[in-house]
Amino acid sequence: MNERPADDKWFYVAVEDPGGDEKFLGLYDEPAGISYIPVFDTKDDAQSCLINMPRQASKKYEVQAVLFEELARDAGENGFMIFLLDNEGRIVKRIAP
Repeated sequence: MNERPADDKWFYVAVEDPGGDEKFLGLYDEPAGISYIPVFDTKDDAQSCLINMPRQASKKYEVQAVLFEELARDAGENGFMIFLLDNEGRIVKRIAP
C-alpha cells in the first residue's frame, strides 16, 4: 500500500450515466477478489484506457475529474479500493479509501 494522496488531488475517472444516476465505473479483480475504481492522473490516460475496460453496452460513459476526497468517501462507503492506473492500464498504486 502506498501513501495516501492529498484530499485536494484531482484524478480522472470513468463515470457511468453522466447527468443521470451517475456513479463511478467500478471493476472487479476476480483472482484477487477485490472491487476497485480505476483512476488516472490525466484525462488522456483515462480516455485511452476506457476503450478497453469492461462496460455495459446500454450505458453511457464519460471521463470526469474528481477530487480524491470525494472519490475516497464514495469508494469507502461502497467497499471499493482505488487503483491508480497508467496509460496502458497497469496498476501504479493501490490506495485504500
